[in-house]
Amino acid sequence: MLFVAIAEITAQQNLYRTRNSKVDFVSDAPLELIKASSVKLQGVIDAEKRTFAFSIPTDSFKGFNSPLQQEHFYENYIEAKDFPTSNFAGKIIEQVDFSLDGTYTMRAKGKLNIHGVEQERIIKVNLRIVKGVIYADATFTVLLQDHNITIPKIVFQKIAEEVKVKVTIEFEKKK
Repeated sequence: MLFVAIAEITAQQNLYRTRNSKVDFVSDAPLELIKASSVKLQGVIDAEKRTFAFSIPTDSFKGFNSPLQQEHFYENYIEAKDFPTSNFAGKIIEQVDFSLDGTYTMRAKGKLNIHGVEQERIIKVNLRIVKGVIYADATFTVLLQDHNITIPKIVFQKIAEEVKVKVTIEFEKKK
């Protein structure tokens, strides 16, 4: 589905692609703080149709407290072999003229797919446009149960049920 969305968007002329990106997540549980990040998020925005599609390899997160913690994340929770990517695709709700410099707040509405489970989400995004380059950032939460990610009782106080996600992306217009 995501690849169809990207193919449809890619056929257009008014496209912006990710140039740089970073996705951070924080699980702040009573007994443990887990942080990791990835710079592998890829995506495209069709400014004319106000559509977007993003994808990130689930095994691209680094920075865990230990190699064992990272291994448990990949194998037991996100199950990266079974669910190699997470993605978000949909429409931009507000009208934004991407050709005009300025600061904007908009909402992205679409399907967030994590761990093979799609959830419809509306995510608030802050945009800053400078000389045709778009800088976007968003912060939102992901409830593990919404994506069928279970926490064994033995580690329940070490993994938060709600994970905070921060995304920063720099886009450039496709030539």
